[in-house]
Amino acid sequence: MRIYFLGIGGTAMGNAAILLKKLGHEVLGSDGQIYPPMSDILRTAALEIYQGFDAKRLQQLNPDLVVVGNAISRGNDELEWLLDSRACSMISLPQLLNDFLLKKKDTVIITGTHGKTTTATIAAYLLEANADAPSWFIGGVPKSLPNGAHLGQGEHFVIEGDEYDSAFFDKRSKFIHYNPYIVSINNLEMDHADIFRDLTDIQRSFSHLIRLIPQRGYLIINGDDKNILGLLDQCFCSLLKVGIDTKNDLVLKDFKEGSWGSSFKLYFKGRFWTEVEWPLQGLYNARNAAVAALSSGIAFDNKNPLSIDLAALKNFEGVKRRQEKLYEEENQLIYEDFAHHPSAISEILDSKKEIFPEHEIVACFEPRSNTSKSQLFQLEFTKALSKADVVLIGAINKNSEATNDLYLDRLKMINEIQGLGCNRVAEYFEENQELYQYLIQFLTESKNTDKPVVIVFFTNGSFDGIMKKLVNKLTS
Repeated sequence: MRIYFLGIGGTAMGNAAILLKKLGHEVLGSDGQIYPPMSDILRTAALEIYQGFDAKRLQQLNPDLVVVGNAISRGNDELEWLLDSRACSMISLPQLLNDFLLKKKDTVIITGTHGKTTTATIAAYLLEANADAPSWFIGGVPKSLPNGAHLGQGEHFVIEGDEYDSAFFDKRSKFIHYNPYIVSINNLEMDHADIFRDLTDIQRSFSHLIRLIPQRGYLIINGDDKNILGLLDQCFCSLLKVGIDTKNDLVLKDFKEGSWGSSFKLYFKGRFWTEVEWPLQGLYNARNAAVAALSSGIAFDNKNPLSIDLAALKNFEGVKRRQEKLYEEENQLIYEDFAHHPSAISEILDSKKEIFPEHEIVACFEPRSNTSKSQLFQLEFTKALSKADVVLIGAINKNSEATNDLYLDRLKMINEIQGLGCNRVAEYFEENQELYQYLIQFLTESKNTDKPVVIVFFTNGSFDGIMKKLVNKLTS
């Protein structure tokens, strides 16, 4: 079958295209600008890729099926031709995954507002390390797996379950399409204000997923999260809870962290399971590991989930753009994180303050997602960022239909942060290049005074390239 991916440059779309080619289909696609690392991955896979959108070209290519990415909206030249001509069948990416990849597998769906990419990667990594031969589909670039998408010979398929909508014509959450066997919900908060009205609305979507789990299946949740606990009346399968509270089935205890990584102990139903020491930092990542360990353990042997060996975690390297260290020299460190929700930013800054108590913590925040650049979480972002010693807020990516008075009020935010005292520094910038220049001067002054510094970039975009530019400047 000739399958055309409209919007192939997205991480999920590109990985799906590669999997379909491995199944023997002829795969091609188009997109606007395609950026690394996906551009490099697609090039390596030798897919037929077209830059820009051209309806005449699509007509000449005459595919059997067109997969429409959820970033594609009305007005796109190729999409409008598809709708007018009805010359090709059209499908969303989640439906494609279900029809071509998931139906014959036991699907392990990893969901949650934060951490699902990392948690899904850990689950797939553990199953692979235990010779389970899993398939996986992850919306990121894992460092400890050969790629973000893989077709294994085993019966399990680990997939990151995104609650965002499926396509312009299908506003259901992607995970609704995935035929669950095991579902994990790591946390649940309001997010994606462009498609969900409020927390109740997003909870409704998760409850629909829970209803789809068969009686032989499993629901694994963060038992410390009250937003998840209210959904359990829809559960008709086995339920297991993970968390810090001793009432949970899998309890995480004795968490410690340092520059070396972190360690913690796991107890299942009151019985000691194992102690984990691994390179990742942060209590939030320990929670990710605990949820992934139980999810993969149930998949590996549902009668004895503790039989899965977690020793491989000591070599787990994480996922690109998730607390990824970009630079380290003497007393200056630079990290990048995909975090764009106040809770995630707050947890990361807590961890950095614990690990680097003598360092000045600099938080650089780019309001880029539809939710983060709105005023929905302005107070929460202000509180989270105020945990840093220096707060630098970058340019707002104003490519939505929102009016200016609905955008984040950065002036109010920095005034409130500065008002907290303790010599806090807070600035905002109309151009990210101005933030870059500020950092160059800041790092120079810090080096001259021997003041240790940790910089953390928070963005789900590129920050207009200033992260890479800064690292290149420091290493040249």
